[in-house]
Amino acid sequence: MDFDFASFNAAFPWFLPPVVFGFGAMIGSFLNVVIYRVPAGQSIVHPGSHCACGRPIAWYDNIPILSWFLLRGKARCCGRTYSFRYAFVETVTGGLFLATWLTREPAVALALMVLVSLLIAATFIDLDHMIIPDSITIWGTVGAVVIAAGVPALHQQSTEPLFLLGSIRSAFSAMIGALIGSGLILWIGLIAEAVLRKEAMGFGDVKFLGLIGAFLGWPGAIFTIFGGAIVGTFWFMIAVLWQKATGGKSTAALHAETPEGEETELAMGAQVPFGPMLAIAAVIYLLGGHRFVQPYLDEVLKIW
Repeated sequence: MDFDFASFNAAFPWFLPPVVFGFGAMIGSFLNVVIYRVPAGQSIVHPGSHCACGRPIAWYDNIPILSWFLLRGKARCCGRTYSFRYAFVETVTGGLFLATWLTREPAVALALMVLVSLLIAATFIDLDHMIIPDSITIWGTVGAVVIAAGVPALHQQSTEPLFLLGSIRSAFSAMIGALIGSGLILWIGLIAEAVLRKEAMGFGDVKFLGLIGAFLGWPGAIFTIFGGAIVGTFWFMIAVLWQKATGGKSTAALHAETPEGEETELAMGAQVPFGPMLAIAAVIYLLGGHRFVQPYLDEVLKIW
């Protein structure tokens, strides 16, 4: 007898949401490893999870979210404190996985969970090091094209009457989204650089928006560019106010550097990571913004 997923979900609507959240939290635990090890050039597979003192972490001390609270933020083996950000990343990942699951059809939701994972990893790496590794952007974009081919609905392509045709169209849409997203932000960066006479946009951001466009299509890429600018404006204002209130140079939420790479105060001319702003805008789009943007863009295209 074939398993009817829709009937099961209708009969037990309470079952899948906590499973999805728990799955997301486990992926978040893995993302913590990625965030720490990838910029350091370390393997994300070997060795297994271990404390800063070098001792392996037991499975019962490595339960997503709960372990931090049970251990009160201290390693069992040596008593060293470790950041709440580990639990925060796990919670955010679980929450976004759940939100994606509840707002999209299952196949598309699973595809977009890959994007969510890449966005979270890129965000925290960019906040810490002001870089977005090619292993996330380039390979993520390639993966997006492959996923789009396997899930044509990701780019609103029908599998009727021929799955292969919808698959090709979806993969093509992913490539167009990557090209338009990266190309548009590149031109914006080059124009800003000509006006300001200094580098205004890193190539990591260009490739990052290509990744986002590959998953969300060219409308999502355009929304992310301008949405990221708006998010960045508010983020920057709040960070500056916080900096003045605390008297610090930078903040945990917004790293600022001089062109030479030295930590500096948040002010005009300081270099700040733009990747997190793009990631937030992309999440807004995939969790509901597309419902408002797509009809508007369709009307604009009719005029042209």
